[in-house]
Amino acid sequence: MLDKLTKPGRKYLLSALVLIFLTGSSIGCADKKPKQETKERPPNVVLIFTDDQGYNDVGVFGAKDIATPNLDQMAREGAMLTSYYAAQAVCSASRAGILTGCYPNRIGIHNALGPGNTHGINASETTLAEMLKAKGYATAIFGKWHLGHHEKFLPTRHGFDEWFGIPYSNDMWPYHPQQGPIFNFPDLPLYENETVIDTLEEQSQLTTQITERSVSFIKKNKDNPFFLYVPHPQPHVPLFVSDKFKGKSSRGLYGDVIMEIDWSVGQIMNELKVNNLEENTIVIFTSDNGPWLSYGNHAGSAFPLREGKGTAWEGGQREPFIIKYPKAIPAGSTIDVPVMAIDILPTLAEETGATLPEQIIDGKSVLKVLTGEENKSPQEAYFFYYRVNELFGVRYGKWKLYFPHRYRTMDGQELGKDGLPGDYRMVDMEEIELYDLAIDKSETKNVAEQNPEVVNKIKVLANNMRYRLGDALLELEGSETRMAGQLE
Repeated sequence: MLDKLTKPGRKYLLSALVLIFLTGSSIGCADKKPKQETKERPPNVVLIFTDDQGYNDVGVFGAKDIATPNLDQMAREGAMLTSYYAAQAVCSASRAGILTGCYPNRIGIHNALGPGNTHGINASETTLAEMLKAKGYATAIFGKWHLGHHEKFLPTRHGFDEWFGIPYSNDMWPYHPQQGPIFNFPDLPLYENETVIDTLEEQSQLTTQITERSVSFIKKNKDNPFFLYVPHPQPHVPLFVSDKFKGKSSRGLYGDVIMEIDWSVGQIMNELKVNNLEENTIVIFTSDNGPWLSYGNHAGSAFPLREGKGTAWEGGQREPFIIKYPKAIPAGSTIDVPVMAIDILPTLAEETGATLPEQIIDGKSVLKVLTGEENKSPQEAYFFYYRVNELFGVRYGKWKLYFPHRYRTMDGQELGKDGLPGDYRMVDMEEIELYDLAIDKSETKNVAEQNPEVVNKIKVLANNMRYRLGDALLELEGSETRMAGQLE
């Protein structure tokens, strides 16, 4: 064929063939080049944690007289858990549980630490902040710490890059607005990292300041993975609210406070949206324990649950819980599978790819429950400890069993009013009690006698846990408990 072409034609055809060969070769080489893998950024985590808020104090959980539009929207766009439990029914222990994935008594944190305490969270424990920081996360806490106020126990020594807030509860100071000088404590310190920048007598701007710090942190870290922990000191008494929400609710000052917290949630959610972080951010809202019922109109509501803060009854530890994570959690989900605060750390570890703590923890990942892939808890049972290592109760499937113990109640008592508390009455439970929470979440009918096989099964589970974590009610010490951190 070439000999039939003119000289210029032959030259043109040869050039074309060479070009085709070279082009084909280069395409082939390109196909053989190793592909560059794009490393996906792990999700941001925002944990919003209120203080003494009742199960019934959010619109989607039944509140009729407090407007919570931002939390209600968060539930519509995410999931609400209707059987979520705080790790314990009191401040410090509850915080220890959610930040370490451990039952508080495993790590030696009991009750509510105050200015007189000389212990705190041990440096050997791995907090949620430390776990995520090791993964490259920026970390911050804006609000109440309550796991030790001495320098070695401060949040900046336990994985947090930044802290603005108070070291313990907002009533642990010398002057209570309603009761006058009642505590022999120092002034309530306001911290910036490890420096006291002020002492608080009036806290009406604190929720706003915490919110502003949170928004600023998101903006500053929008290009990096971050963990933002927002433990609000409110609605723990004494109640404080800014002028922008004073008198706004139908439930008095307490409702005003909840409305301002809801506003704070809205500010944080909006900042995530503005910075295109919504899809890849896990946002959690919950509380540390149930309402402090003795304060009457300054307390929240756990309706229809029984009792409140300081008890193992449902009203003391079952809390509102809302989680939004558009990337994995179906919008508008309602999940009734039991989940406890101890499960949050391992769940976040699984989704972020973080390494779990080396020491034994009690929580298990409930990621598949949250995403709808599974409808059964990975935990066989949950154990309800209170005070100094006393095992009060066990949740096993739909059942909740209580062992004989002493608890406090406001039933039949005169409630406190306007910041002054009423007096609790103490009750001795003398026999085992069992409740079917599937049909009786208000715990009104003891069905222990009708279900001896369930009682016996839970007794076996409880004895196994007593061997591991102890039970002061039976004067048993556990084989797996660890000490809290101590001052040298």
